[in-house]
Amino acid sequence: MGDYDVETAFLGQMGPYFWVTFFLLNTVFVSTGFNGLYIIFAGAAPKHSCLIPDVNLTEEWRNAIIPFIIMGGEEVQSQCSRYNLTVVKDFSDEGYIPGRDINLTTLPQEGCLDGWNYSKDIYQSTIVTEWNLVCENHWKVPFASSTLFVGYLFGSLISGQLSDFGRKKVLFMSLAAQSFCVLLQSFSQSWRIFCVMFLFVGASQISIYISGFVLTELLSKTMRVLFTTLGAFLFYCIGYMTLPWIAYGIRDWRALLAVLSATSVVYIPLWFIPESPRWLLIQGRKTEAEAIVRDAARRNKVQAPSVLFKESEKYTMLDVLRSSKVRCITMMCLLLMAINIGYFGLSLNTSNLSGNPYMNCFISAITEVPAYIVSTCLLRKCPRRAILSTFLIIGGGVLLLIQFIPDLALEMTGKFGFTMAFTIVYIYTAEIYPTVLRNVGMGMCSSAARIGSITAPYVIYLTYNKVLPYILMGSLTIASSVVNFFLPETFNKDLPETVEQMQECR
Repeated sequence: MGDYDVETAFLGQMGPYFWVTFFLLNTVFVSTGFNGLYIIFAGAAPKHSCLIPDVNLTEEWRNAIIPFIIMGGEEVQSQCSRYNLTVVKDFSDEGYIPGRDINLTTLPQEGCLDGWNYSKDIYQSTIVTEWNLVCENHWKVPFASSTLFVGYLFGSLISGQLSDFGRKKVLFMSLAAQSFCVLLQSFSQSWRIFCVMFLFVGASQISIYISGFVLTELLSKTMRVLFTTLGAFLFYCIGYMTLPWIAYGIRDWRALLAVLSATSVVYIPLWFIPESPRWLLIQGRKTEAEAIVRDAARRNKVQAPSVLFKESEKYTMLDVLRSSKVRCITMMCLLLMAINIGYFGLSLNTSNLSGNPYMNCFISAITEVPAYIVSTCLLRKCPRRAILSTFLIIGGGVLLLIQFIPDLALEMTGKFGFTMAFTIVYIYTAEIYPTVLRNVGMGMCSSAARIGSITAPYVIYLTYNKVLPYILMGSLTIASSVVNFFLPETFNKDLPETVEQMQECR
């Protein structure tokens, strides 16, 4: 294959064809903002205490049966234990007054044998309240979150192989699968079924990401930069920002998931997005590729030359590791994707912050908007390595400081840094790989990134040492900023078409 950007330079950098394709592709990413983080609300744990059955207790003993514990330096009611009901009932029947006649600290305690009472001040129903995922079952919430990212891992591997069916087909198959799986998940009758369906949601969602980013092959160089910053991620952020308001209006987790699933019907008209001419050329379907490019020329009102493309060859996943040049870059990209643990760690932590969880989620989402705007400007003017390392250091530095100076503004500063790095790394990875390996290469790098994503929920929810997890995440992120400098610079360079056109690692 020749240089596609050179061979299609007559189309220009902007025009009606590029703008229409740009907006059609971007709208796909609104759904990923909905479906990637609804676990914040579906898996939220409202305030709870042991359920006291309807037995004959005086008002004093009914109010005193829940013991107080010290948590975070404050005295609060226990959420996982109560005083032994039989003992309390005996004292109540005998007319003793708690605290005056009986020293409560000497009474035996027991677990919540009859279940829990859940506050409905914020949430009407979540998977926590439905399946009692509290106390000894508390670990099941981060496990459920992790299944989404395990799905990301499998989806990243599978979507690269499915690319042989076509970039466009994989994109729309993934959209349909995501909608169907979210709908099925809303009917889950157990926590296990919920987790299984969440895995499929993750697999389909990451396939949308990879296929959508690879379809930037349809765009000009200028529009590609705009797509991967103010485009895809901003539209993702629109979905992310809208999610808390939908969840605010729909407090039942089943209804919330059903509504989010139904929003995917708006993507049916997007079938008008064309297939990638680059991919068609790799598949030897030269006539179809030329038809798309000539239609683009007609829409942009320019004249296409009589001969457009040269011959091409096909590559597979093994080619990502066969060449030392490709293998080196792939290994570097795998390490670079360590930013996932920081990004998802801070995103999932919004429900644990003080204040209204819906507003916290909205603030976390809106923090990403200036990051996308700034990254758009910087990507046009600055080398990739420098700006990526800068924001990796900002995000990692905040993780190192956040447990020593706990503050919402500091956490949002870290979110800003990770969002910038997240935005830049996607376009950087796409620019490094040649067309013949781009979908497969991005799939492999994305798969490695899921290791960080899978661990993020456990780090946030299940860690008893409050400082060590953030030190580990921060240190890993800063280390990845150093690794970044070994990658080749792609600023102001054409997308490589073949392995031979790839740059060497430093």
